[in-house]
Amino acid sequence: MYRELAMPIPIKRTVERIPGGMMIVPLTIGSVITTFAPHTGAFFGSFTAALFTGALPILAVFYVCIGAKISVSSLPRVLRKGGALLAAKFALGLAAGFTLGHLLGVEPVPTGFFAGISALAVVAAVNDTNGGLYMSLMEQYGSSEDSAAYSVMGLESGPFLTMVSLGAVGLSAFPWQTLVGAILPLAVGMLLGNLDPDLRAFLGGGTSILIPFFAFALGCTLNLHQVWAAGLLGLALGVVVVLVCGTCLILVDRLIGGNGTAGIAASTTAGNAAAVPLLVAAANPRYTNAAAPATVLVSASVIISSLLIPPLTAWWKSRITSQHQGPSS
Repeated sequence: MYRELAMPIPIKRTVERIPGGMMIVPLTIGSVITTFAPHTGAFFGSFTAALFTGALPILAVFYVCIGAKISVSSLPRVLRKGGALLAAKFALGLAAGFTLGHLLGVEPVPTGFFAGISALAVVAAVNDTNGGLYMSLMEQYGSSEDSAAYSVMGLESGPFLTMVSLGAVGLSAFPWQTLVGAILPLAVGMLLGNLDPDLRAFLGGGTSILIPFFAFALGCTLNLHQVWAAGLLGLALGVVVVLVCGTCLILVDRLIGGNGTAGIAASTTAGNAAAVPLLVAAANPRYTNAAAPATVLVSASVIISSLLIPPLTAWWKSRITSQHQGPSS
């Protein structure tokens, strides 16, 4: 007869203490296996091999589930807040793509401290916000409108905005079918979730379950020697994303009547953004050389931004509160 362990091991709670842990830990495990036992998937074959190489189909399902959580009825109420932050991040991605595209083209920097950096890496790191972290911060430091704004910002999820940004600045065009295909799973999820609340609850619950699986498959495409080499550059990318996005989004938030708290909380890189370079390369082989180092750099930005933004948001909220209380004290 089955019995529970007398002393259960709190694996899930331990992983969740790490910023972006459900993404970062499986990704790291996959990359460790690939680095030290690169033929493991092929050795076992069957479903094991499929899991080692199955990031794309798992991500397709993931984006259907993400779309199901976006309520069309909520869009008008929060369009001003979420739309402004979404537009600001998209504009920052366009600016980064235009600048780096002019300097580098589609290829990554080959040597030196900046080896691996590319327009693809920076645009992917900038375009997508960590929604879970944003909403949890808004529940503590923001308003219900701020939290609901992510129902609009959730449209950032996936490679669509990155493809549009890269195409808009002339870094190779993507066929319209590819652009539609990049957003179609998200759109199908939105349709199903808004037609049937039960489907929204059913599919929406799948997002957190799928994250560690596509993260592991994604990690299996990475070699830790590359991660080590990109360490300081990845740290720098994360810091730059926080500083640039934070400054611009605080300004945008205040211009539309907010106090800047939502802006700084949205200045992160989402965990699933680490999958975007792979998806872009699958859609356009010109980005194949940039995809692997970009994945490493974006993963570093996920960690760094997730570590920096919570204390910065708390500090900013405290600063705003003190300013408001000052005149009356």
